[in-house]
Amino acid sequence: MKQFKKDDTVMLLIDHQVGTLNFTANRPHEMIISRTRALAKLAKALGVPVVLTSSQEDHAQGPLIDDLKEILPEEFENRVKRAGITNAWDDDNYKQAVLKAADGRKNVIMAGLTNDVCIVWPSISMQEEGFDIQVVIDAGGSPSQIADDIAKQTWESHGVRTTTINQLISELVHNWATEEGQNVLPIMFEEVMSKVGQFS
Repeated sequence: MKQFKKDDTVMLLIDHQVGTLNFTANRPHEMIISRTRALAKLAKALGVPVVLTSSQEDHAQGPLIDDLKEILPEEFENRVKRAGITNAWDDDNYKQAVLKAADGRKNVIMAGLTNDVCIVWPSISMQEEGFDIQVVIDAGGSPSQIADDIAKQTWESHGVRTTTINQLISELVHNWATEEGQNVLPIMFEEVMSKVGQFS
């Protein structure tokens, strides 16, 4: 299994919107938000490029959560506003934004709402085009656990890996004694470890 490193990785946060958050029911919304905050802070601390996208902000999906505007103001301002294309990779504006940000990087961290619609299809499409994808499953969710399970089975059958926030952070940092590790530790404790036991 290839290890992702900060210098060969790009992060895609898809449709973390106030309305799409309400489309999820299989894990607590507070958990999804904390994991998303952790991802955004992790990318900022390690210098990993991030592309944000939203779908139909003027509809039920609503705007992106304020947390992303707070942590990644430039990326928030430059987010790709899709008109409703379900598979974000099929949106040419989004695809070009990702390719520009990636600048040759082939490892992709992906998370979003919902896993069973907005993550399963672009993860597979990008995997089939030669990218290596990891979906951070606890930074997203689905309307039901069975929907989440089937989405996971579907993307894994196409070679996409499933990970969690703890596993991903330890993979990218791999040594807490380094300067990078010391920069990431506060994020780990504030957004993840401090919430252990709060979510079932």
